[in-house]
Amino acid sequence: MKLLAFETATEACSVAVYVDGEVRERFEIAPRRHAELALPWAEQLLAEAGLARSQLDAVALSRGPGAFTGVRLAIAIAQGIALALDRPLLAISTLAVLAARVPPPAVLAGEGGCDVGAPHAILAAIDARMGEIYTGTFVRQGDGLQATTDETVIAPAEYRLPGDAVGWIGVGTGFAAAEGALATSLQARFARIDAHALPHAADLAHLAVDAWHRGEAIAPERVEPAYLRNNVALTLEEQKALRARG
Repeated sequence: MKLLAFETATEACSVAVYVDGEVRERFEIAPRRHAELALPWAEQLLAEAGLARSQLDAVALSRGPGAFTGVRLAIAIAQGIALALDRPLLAISTLAVLAARVPPPAVLAGEGGCDVGAPHAILAAIDARMGEIYTGTFVRQGDGLQATTDETVIAPAEYRLPGDAVGWIGVGTGFAAAEGALATSLQARFARIDAHALPHAADLAHLAVDAWHRGEAIAPERVEPAYLRNNVALTLEEQKALRARG
């Protein structure tokens, strides 16, 4: 399996090439430089892997939720390459890519974190700005990752975890948003929180390969972004209401 992956949905920009189990990645926190970096990195990684574009089986992208411009950029680049090569796309949730940052249970158990045999419940949260966060919950058993709720956009203080279990693992900048409101309100339910984690194209590539084997590749023209909301900026009235709440 040979795959090129683009993750540009947050302030981090990353590109990865997956070749038969080996992954090469470029990653940088580079706000507003994604368009400048993504394609040159792709060409560099392909060259390092000794791979021509024509040898790719598919192209993967992080389809959101995330920054509007970043999500659109990943789709545009991936679509362009896939259409030129007549290859399918693998569109993966940005929140799933973020959740994949959480190490497998065996690794966490070795760090003294969690029971190696227990499936890990993960809340992935991305700072959506405008006083909101994007959220998604997942369960991880070994190397597998499965979504357990729909993705949402919500104010951090209003979010409620499903069920009453403890031992959750939190990951993503949503935990630092609004002065850490999400972490503060839910900290008793969590075994650990990484509020600085950002999605990586290397994790996207691994998830995309799993999706490929499940038969989830799609034609390039069928890809759809996951924005979760339609407005990209608050009105003056909404800004005043947000300040009043804070």
